[in-house]
Amino acid sequence: MLALQNQDEPLSLAQAASHLGVHPTTLRRWADAGNLPVLVTPGGHRRFRPSDLEAFEEKRRRLKVVGGLEDIWAGKALQETRQVLGAGPRQPAWLAQYDEPAREFHRQLGRRLMGVTMQYIALAHGGEGLLDEARQIGHIYSQSFQERGEALPQALRILFFFRDNMLEAALHLPEAAQLRWEANQHLFRRLRDVFNTVELAIVEGYQPPHPLAPGKT
Repeated sequence: MLALQNQDEPLSLAQAASHLGVHPTTLRRWADAGNLPVLVTPGGHRRFRPSDLEAFEEKRRRLKVVGGLEDIWAGKALQETRQVLGAGPRQPAWLAQYDEPAREFHRQLGRRLMGVTMQYIALAHGGEGLLDEARQIGHIYSQSFQERGEALPQALRILFFFRDNMLEAALHLPEAAQLRWEANQHLFRRLRDVFNTVELAIVEGYQPPHPLAPGKT
């Protein structure tokens, strides 16, 4: 493990990965998913503050319950989603309606949701605060869809597309990572909790405010 002598000097991707004892690709994925704060130089290189690495490491020590499960799942889920969103017959028809700024907005929001999901998976139980954040993300999705004029059924179809890719990745994990049945059951339940929360938040965002009951002001 790399000694962090200067707490103010940002580390390169390779140095930060060495400190955490992971492959640089894994660290890059954590950063892209929003799990770990990252600085980007004008040249496009990632830099990591030692204090952020220490906080992240401590958080993982406290929350980690299934060794590497959330990381393995996230890697497969991102790979599957990128393949489907690329050019080809599997690309969803609605994607063509989104220009690059809209796609970038949803990429950033998706990374935030992925980060919350990975943290929630890492917990054995609890995590209500993370579900509250997932609910907030669902409200942002709802607002974005409505601003684009998307009807609720279409908004849910888009979310279902991503949800199904996430679950499909989880479905193939036992074969890819030799997981025990209990671990994969835990993964499915935690994914269900997150996506149910987001879906309900999207629906709530489409509902008109309830009128005041008679006699109420």
